[in-house]
Amino acid sequence: MAARTDMQVDVLVAGGGMVGLTMGLALAKGGLSVAVIERQPVSTLRDAAFDGRTSAIAYGSANVFEGIGVWRRLEECAQPIRHIRIADGTLMEGPSSLFLHYDHQDVGDHPLGYILENRDIRDALLLEAAEVSALHLLAPADVASAERGGSGATVHLTDGRLIGARLVIGADGRDSPLRKAADIRTTELKYSQTAIVCTVAHARPHDGVAVELFLPSGPFAMLPMTGQRSNVVWTEQAELAQQMFALDDDAFLEELHRRFGDWLGDIEIEGPRFGFPLGLLHAERYTDRRLALIGDAAHVIHPIAGQGFNMGLRDVAALAESVVDAHRLGLDIGEGPVLARYERWRRFDNVLMATAMDGLNRLFSNDIGPIRLARDLGLAAVNRMPPLKRFFMRHAMGVVGDLPRLVKGEPI
Repeated sequence: MAARTDMQVDVLVAGGGMVGLTMGLALAKGGLSVAVIERQPVSTLRDAAFDGRTSAIAYGSANVFEGIGVWRRLEECAQPIRHIRIADGTLMEGPSSLFLHYDHQDVGDHPLGYILENRDIRDALLLEAAEVSALHLLAPADVASAERGGSGATVHLTDGRLIGARLVIGADGRDSPLRKAADIRTTELKYSQTAIVCTVAHARPHDGVAVELFLPSGPFAMLPMTGQRSNVVWTEQAELAQQMFALDDDAFLEELHRRFGDWLGDIEIEGPRFGFPLGLLHAERYTDRRLALIGDAAHVIHPIAGQGFNMGLRDVAALAESVVDAHRLGLDIGEGPVLARYERWRRFDNVLMATAMDGLNRLFSNDIGPIRLARDLGLAAVNRMPPLKRFFMRHAMGVVGDLPRLVKGEPI
């Protein structure tokens, strides 16, 4: 470890996106000093044009935000999900009469989850971070390299500053430079699909109903937002998606309306359209010497059920608990046993979720008659089996399995 540093902290988090900032706040609220390094200026992160997506926040993920003091800033702009309707369909025939319907009243008085605009999540995290003295947000700044040794790590920033830490956390995205520098291999799969994302305003209220319509080219999700608005996540074959983006607003709205249907009355596009290529990525391991990977640096999945960000938040909760517990016991937070606890805790859940989402995408993204009939009958069968349906609902809410304290709604 270098003799001179410009800053010494317990933990350095590379990446100040939604997962990275949540990680930094969880650790800082747990009594550690944290530096979060983000290459984008704060003004860019808060720009409405930076990211027009929404995130489906599972009930357990909302508990994480509550536990780090952020939910109070998000509650007013969070749209509760009270119902989820899942159906198969085609453009010519519309939705199938066989479907799966989740009702929040079947599992308690609270919502199944919430829909939040990403810009609102970023704003809340940045505002909270500014009030936590133990968290140092360096933005814009970028990590050039990290020397990770037996007694600690020294992180070199591209502007020449050196930061000493006992643990480095990679929240630096699917192309994670820290993961690559540690020679951690990945399993990757590129889907021939693009997610078209936009927001629509509609004439009728959505009543907190989220709809997932499986079309032959991929899932078409209609996610309720505050007001009479919905966020559309439209999975389309990559070549056709390019053609959709080339359409003028009227022609694009016509194509959108063919898929959206009339259930919410007249619709109009609100704001720009965004496109994101889809793929799967999973790191062969989440840890190395004094290094832990979280969020997209460790795993990327298909957005078919909106679980990617929730997986990252469960990473945060598990790693924060492992590190904070070790810190309170006076242990070295960057040592192997601490990081091994995190890896054991999260790996099975992440592999299971990635495999399930890949399988669902393959099962539903086709128009083969016998397969379509089988999946329709499967959805209808689950809909008529209350115990199994409740289990799936609780799993979607993120409250199944060996849960970290934050996910259970307990203090860190």
